[in-house]
Amino acid sequence: MIKITANIDELNKVVETIKNIDKQIILLKGNLASGKTTLVKAFVKSLGIKENVTSPTFSIQQIYDDRVFHYDIYNKELNNFLALGLFEEFEKEGFHLVEWGNEGLEFILKEYGFEYIVVNIESFKEKRVYTIL
Repeated sequence: MIKITANIDELNKVVETIKNIDKQIILLKGNLASGKTTLVKAFVKSLGIKENVTSPTFSIQQIYDDRVFHYDIYNKELNNFLALGLFEEFEKEGFHLVEWGNEGLEFILKEYGFEYIVVNIESFKEKRVYTIL
């Protein structure tokens, strides 16, 4: 477990730590407005991708430069996510960042042999605490 406390200007520390763990699937957990999409924006920017990162809350998935896959399953049940065939997307080369990844998704990832990390984000004054598991 790694804990990092950072403000928005220090997100590069969090991003570099995540990239150094070398897992392609990253589950992002936290309350509404905790900074999940903001972390994805910093992650995409760190790869030199200039596309505008937006939350895929209603579209479920955004793809940036064919190497960053950004999912949001907040408004969709896990069953809908699976029914839409998005689980198979995890087989594609690149980084897969999933906002609102839950225990059900973790169970399925384990069952199919996918490795992943979890990033829990909590507010702490004007900063966030990122717990990476």
